[in-house]
Amino acid sequence: MIHYSFMIIEALNSLGDETQVRKLLEFVRECGYEGVELNLDLPPEVPFGQLERWVGEAGLVIPSFLTGGAYSRGLCLSSPDAAVRQRTVEHLIRCLEVAKRFGSILVVGLLQGFRKDEPDPAKANERIAGCLRQVMDRAEPQRVDLVIEPVNHLQVGFNNSVGEVRGLIEMVGSPALRPMVDTVHMNIEERSLTQPILDCGPQLRHVHLCESNGSLLGSGHLDFGSVLRALGQINYEGFASVKVYRNAEIRDAARLSMAYLRRLA
Repeated sequence: MIHYSFMIIEALNSLGDETQVRKLLEFVRECGYEGVELNLDLPPEVPFGQLERWVGEAGLVIPSFLTGGAYSRGLCLSSPDAAVRQRTVEHLIRCLEVAKRFGSILVVGLLQGFRKDEPDPAKANERIAGCLRQVMDRAEPQRVDLVIEPVNHLQVGFNNSVGEVRGLIEMVGSPALRPMVDTVHMNIEERSLTQPILDCGPQLRHVHLCESNGSLLGSGHLDFGSVLRALGQINYEGFASVKVYRNAEIRDAARLSMAYLRRLA
């Protein structure tokens, strides 16, 4: 059975005071979600003890943390500067401790960098894989999984397709490094919304459900019914995070997107 989480893209401390944030988390749970996916900042925007309490009291979990925000602070896995790469590795290792605390996975996408960071994709992948090996050496004993998100070529410079991500994972060679899929990126990079899911099979570790226009599920042209059927074919039992990043207020995004998924079911 698929478990649904809702991605809160905004920083929690930008959504109002403590009462407002807690009410939002309770609303997400009332909509039918089991978890929330959040951006992970270090130092944290909300103290982790406080976040743990808020989420627990709302009856939610945090199945996954996004790590891409650190790119805007100068971190990059493909950078030609060895010092930048090392700082990025150290940052991800610190993130592992948070992920272990919350029983979460870490999503790595934007931290791979852009072609402006390294024009040669072969060199970039050597650096990305080398950095990830260092991180995975620490992740495996802590039993924390990382997933590589295949992000479209307009937003990330490397490993844009699910097949490319699977190739990178093979290069790294860690059982704790797994593929994920995101429907909005597959819509750009793939010929099929379902075959990449079937190709991942039991290795698939995480899913983002995002409409072609970035708005409410069902407001674009993606066939989410076929996506859910493909997930059923591989007996996927992990989390699928609903991602809505434009043209919708956060509560409408949570409520109406879950209503759409229930209609599909």
